[in-house]
Amino acid sequence: MEMFLMAVCLAFFGVAVSAMAFGAATSGVREQQAATLGTEVDKALASMPERFFARDTAPAFSVPPPVVNVPTVPLEVLLAQIERHVRLEQAAAESFLLDPTVESLHGRTTSPLVH
Repeated sequence: MEMFLMAVCLAFFGVAVSAMAFGAATSGVREQQAATLGTEVDKALASMPERFFARDTAPAFSVPPPVVNVPTVPLEVLLAQIERHVRLEQAAAESFLLDPTVESLHGRTTSPLVH
């Protein structure tokens, strides 16, 4: 038990010394990075209100996305495509369970929704 405690203390001491050496070696790098960052980008981002993962508006220095006319598709058509895709995937899984081979595992599905 005493040897175990001694080994734990020596390991903790080694980790502490390594952490102090790493902190001393990288302190100049942190100061240099802070000095070289662009302050105009930081000011633009800081002035925008924050949301959970995104901002309300795009920064002033970004290019707005092009406006694309997307044709509307009826909801029933989308649901039918998703249902067909799920049925094809279930059929592929059932055929793999009946006869598991490498070819059937890595084979392409016939679903049009797969890229």
